[in-house]
Amino acid sequence: MDIAEVLTLADELIFAKTGKHLDYVQEAILRGTLEDATYTQIAQEVYSSPSHVRNVGAQLWKILSKGLGKNITKANFRTVLEKEKIYNYQLAIVGDNIKVGENVTVNNNFNVCREKSRSPKTPQNPQPTTKQPRIDLDDAPEISTFFDRTSELTTLKQWILENRTRLISILGLSGSGKSAIALQLIQHIEYEFDCIIWRSLRDAPSLQTLQTDLIQFCRGGAPVPAPEERAIAAPEERATTGGLPLQYLRSHRCLIILDDVQTIFSSQQLAGNYKPGYENYGTFFKQIAESCHNSCLILISWEKPREIAALESHPKNCQTLQLNGLGEPAREIFTEKGLLESENWSKLIDIYRGNPLWLNTVAAAIQDLFSGNISEFLSYDSLVLGDLEYLLHQHFQRLSDSEKQLMSWLANQIKAVEISKKPALLELSPSEFLKAVESLRRRLLIEKVQKGDRTLFQLQPAIAEYVKTNIK
Repeated sequence: MDIAEVLTLADELIFAKTGKHLDYVQEAILRGTLEDATYTQIAQEVYSSPSHVRNVGAQLWKILSKGLGKNITKANFRTVLEKEKIYNYQLAIVGDNIKVGENVTVNNNFNVCREKSRSPKTPQNPQPTTKQPRIDLDDAPEISTFFDRTSELTTLKQWILENRTRLISILGLSGSGKSAIALQLIQHIEYEFDCIIWRSLRDAPSLQTLQTDLIQFCRGGAPVPAPEERAIAAPEERATTGGLPLQYLRSHRCLIILDDVQTIFSSQQLAGNYKPGYENYGTFFKQIAESCHNSCLILISWEKPREIAALESHPKNCQTLQLNGLGEPAREIFTEKGLLESENWSKLIDIYRGNPLWLNTVAAAIQDLFSGNISEFLSYDSLVLGDLEYLLHQHFQRLSDSEKQLMSWLANQIKAVEISKKPALLELSPSEFLKAVESLRRRLLIEKVQKGDRTLFQLQPAIAEYVKTNIK
């Protein structure tokens, strides 16, 4: 018996009857039942009480019994499947009724939920009757131009829909398109969630303020009960993620997107150190990744939170997408700006590493100052940054003294260098040197280059030029 097939059939049936997919607890009950686990053992797996799991199970067996036309219980579930071979059958809906059989005829009166080519978990052209998720994108930026990010979108969809990853970080320098790809992603997966909420941390709200806002949205705008009221109302759900009760992440499939996460980190310190009073965000992120639920939290940031590296050892818990620059799609920018000499476009893309905002800024300057002539722009002895200097300043004002020393050294290297030994001219201990390298990697300000079995490091041309001009 293929457990995956059973879960797929059960998910389709539940979706057909309720408009919702299997949640984490329901899936755990089905898996546990097929593996002869008790409710107590299943409860331990999902960090819940046996009574709560038993109640969810009772409702689950009732839905399956009604849908399949058989009396299904935890005790006989496996036997019924093996005897009837239901898991090998096709599932179809006729009006309000469900039909299960080996050769279900499909015609205009049928809406088949399960096909070999795709699952209802990846809906295509959802019908008007599809349950609409509640969506709040008030904090999301307005994006007028979307570039081709097919590969990255495919990866994100796989993590969320197939792997059920709980915590995802989208990292990139300012202007790389992190928010844009997250908005594109929502269009592809919105029908998989009960609610979707986007919040920016640009004003650095306290964790309590953020969680109160998120809970209120999950509750449909209803006032948030006091902690002591929540404990009385649902004693089996006292385990919380730093104040955000797990019951909301388990009972609803939520997609929470937090933008501008770098604003809760301290400046002039190594990357990932929280501002005083914001350390509980680290606990929040860690518990979201490690707790059992069916929701997903996406972090959009210039730098990687310190907890992420350890969490990434478990892909279901946590994944990170580092958003690199555009390749050929960046040529759209130059076409829109009316730049000449298309043979030089690839050179611009390489110099500015395909960063959409950086390329837009530079292209506007080339059009304004050089009438679109790229060769005149590139004829200067040093790289012209223009307004790009202000964008880079936002990153560099966050650096610690040790990071600035290291950046100054790297900016003056002709080619990529090894870091197996600390440069003698740097007034840093070997430990401080390696910590600075690691921190700059988390900030995405230095590039790693692999040459055979050698690992080298370098700065992007635009970043190197900024450092030579601004960091002494």
